Amino acid sequence: MSSLFQIGIGGASGGACQGLEPLVRIIKGVLKYVFIIIPIALLIFGIIDLGKAVISSDDKEIKAATSRLIKRIIYAVVIFLVPSIVSLVMNLVALGADPSETDTTSWASCWNSVYIVNK
Repeated sequence: MSSLFQIGIGGASGGACQGLEPLVRIIKGVLKYVFIIIPIALLIFGIIDLGKAVISSDDKEIKAATSRLIKRIIYAVVIFLVPSIVSLVMNLVALGADPSETDTTSWASCWNSVYIVNK
């Protein structure tokens, strides 16, 4: 009887993902849109807030809106950097692992072997 993790496109012994290819494909597809939509939404909301403050002509409100816009820009940049930081940390952990242990780099080969096909 095969487990849930062995069921998938690759079958019980297929490829680097060992049956997790559909799950990895879904995660990569969702992340692709998250990394595009969230930063754009943050910038749009920041610009709207700043526009409202400028229209109201209140210096205190303009400073607060500018502060919020800067924070949102920082958040957008962080969202873009999170995958690189996580990948770097995971690679450092894999390098520091005991070679006699199980394969610690298979996650990277699985992640890199799955491509998203736009339909």
